[in-house]
Amino acid sequence: MPAPQMHKTLFHSMRKSLYRLSFREVSRLFKMLFIICICCTFFSCNSNDASSSARKDDSVKNALQPLLESMEKQLKTYPDSAGLRLQYAFTLDSVKMYKEALAQMDSLTNKDSANYGLFFAKGEIAEDAGDTALAIKSYAKAANIYESPDVLLALANLYAEMKNERAVLLCSRVKALSLGRAADANCAFITGVYFARTGKANDVVKYFDECIANNYTYMEAYIEKGLVYFDMKQYDKALSVFQLASTVNNLYADAYYYMARCYEMMNKKDSAVLRFKQSLQLDPTLDEAKAHLKQLGE
Repeated sequence: MPAPQMHKTLFHSMRKSLYRLSFREVSRLFKMLFIICICCTFFSCNSNDASSSARKDDSVKNALQPLLESMEKQLKTYPDSAGLRLQYAFTLDSVKMYKEALAQMDSLTNKDSANYGLFFAKGEIAEDAGDTALAIKSYAKAANIYESPDVLLALANLYAEMKNERAVLLCSRVKALSLGRAADANCAFITGVYFARTGKANDVVKYFDECIANNYTYMEAYIEKGLVYFDMKQYDKALSVFQLASTVNNLYADAYYYMARCYEMMNKKDSAVLRFKQSLQLDPTLDEAKAHLKQLGE
C-alpha cells in the first residue's frame, strides 16, 4: 500500500504494544515515523513546491540531505554503531538511494551473519530497489536463521508474482500456525495472486473473498478480485467490485482508476473520464490515468 490517511494510520498503529507487532511492522513503523517527521517539517515550509511526484521526491531528498551528511560523519566517528548504520540505510532507502542503502546493509550482515533482522531488512530494501533475486536471497537467509511467519509471507509474496508454486506451500505453512485473521487474510491473498497469475484455478475469486472476509479493508484483494473479472471481459462484475472498494475506502485511488477502465471498456466515455480524474485527484502519480485521459481526448 493513500497519502491523506498516512498520519492517521501510522499513529493509530503506535497505540499497539510494540511487543505485539511483527518485525516487519516495527521496521516500517519506525522508518515511516522518522521520515514523516522530517518531511512534514519541510513541506509545512514549502507547500507550494510539491506540484509533481518528481519534485516531491527531489524535495524529500534535499530535505534529508543534511541528515544524511550528519549520519555519514557520525559513522566515520562510530563505525561500529550497528544502530546508526541501520538507520542510515533506512534513510537512504527512503530517498531511493538503493545502491547506497544496500551497501550499508552488506556492511552490517558481513559483521553479523546470524542476525535475522538485518537480513529481513536487507530483503525489504532489495524489494524497494526492484531486485527480486536479492530480496529472495536475503529473505531466505533470514528464514534459515529464524523461520518467522513474516519472512515466510515475504517470500511467498515474491514467489506468487513469479508464478512459483512455493508461494502456496509457504502460505499453507503459515496458515497452519493459526495465527489469526490478519495472517489468514495475507495467506489467502497471496494464494489468490499466485493462482490469478498462473491461471491454474477457475475459482480463484474464492481466495480473494476469503481474504476480504478476514479483513474487509484489505484493498488490494478487491482490486485483484475485480481484475479477475476484468480479464474475463465481465466488466459489469468487475465494476461492481471496484465500486464496493470505493465505498470501503473512498480515498483509495486505484478503485476509481479501475472503475474508469471498466467504463472505458464499456464505451462510457464521460463516466470513464470522471473516474480517471478522481483517481488523479487522490494520487497525482498515476501516470496510467493521465495516459488514458489523453487517449480519450482530455
